[in-house]
Amino acid sequence: MPSVESQQRSTGGAGEAARQAGEMLAAFVSVGAERFDLTYTDAAGKKVGFRSNRPFDALRLALPDLLRQSAGRQHNVIVRPRSGGATLIQLDDLGQDAAEQLRPVSFLVLGTSPGNYQAWIAVAEADADFARRLRKGTGADLTASGATRVSGSFNFKDKYAPAFPRVETVHCRPGLIVKRSDLEALGVIAPPEISQPPRRASHRPSGRKAWPSYERCVQNAPPARGSDRPDISRADFTFALLSIDWGWSIEDTAARLMHESSKAQENGEAYALRTAQNAAAAIEQRGARKR
Repeated sequence: MPSVESQQRSTGGAGEAARQAGEMLAAFVSVGAERFDLTYTDAAGKKVGFRSNRPFDALRLALPDLLRQSAGRQHNVIVRPRSGGATLIQLDDLGQDAAEQLRPVSFLVLGTSPGNYQAWIAVAEADADFARRLRKGTGADLTASGATRVSGSFNFKDKYAPAFPRVETVHCRPGLIVKRSDLEALGVIAPPEISQPPRRASHRPSGRKAWPSYERCVQNAPPARGSDRPDISRADFTFALLSIDWGWSIEDTAARLMHESSKAQENGEAYALRTAQNAAAAIEQRGARKR
């Protein structure tokens, strides 16, 4: 199987990778992203570096060296776009058919590994609930954090060694911002769910209202993909699920998650709120099935 070095030579090296990465970041800028958080992780998924709030121009100039050094160290290059305009919705873990269906409404589609795609949609007016319904309707990962691997970089995961796949842009339409009605017409929005108060009070601890143990949620979380480390997204979701089931509000749960979870601290309040909202929706679905 080809090594990272041979793949770099056969695909144009760091210069070509930087060009692809620059075009990807420019696509985000075209729909309202102003700055980017930059994260490095190793093949086991452990964070090894982080830079916050990087402007596009500075990041673009640094791309050739950044990608070359990261490839040599086998570090993943991950960015989180910060939008000041349209709502940017990440649809992760899509198959080829789903990615093709979403192409007309996506400003960016990435191939992150063989047979695995990620679509980005910019919506003029969308709240967290609409984003959740879009993820559910498309079959995307409900716990996607809003951070993405950079096009042109390698996807370093232990399970892919030694032939690490390169992330690539398979579709790009800069400036495309769609309306909610465009997505509804495409038939990819899950129906709204009737809000019901959380139940199962018998599972809450007796006495004064308490918080579940975040440490236990981490200990019981399944391993992350391609790693033996706990999946922190799942741990965060479980913590939020228990908290809401124990009587805490969505807002209180999101605030507590910001205090407990390093991933929430890194990803921001929008991630914490989305996780709490997804947990509340799961509780509502569970109650609806019992009625």
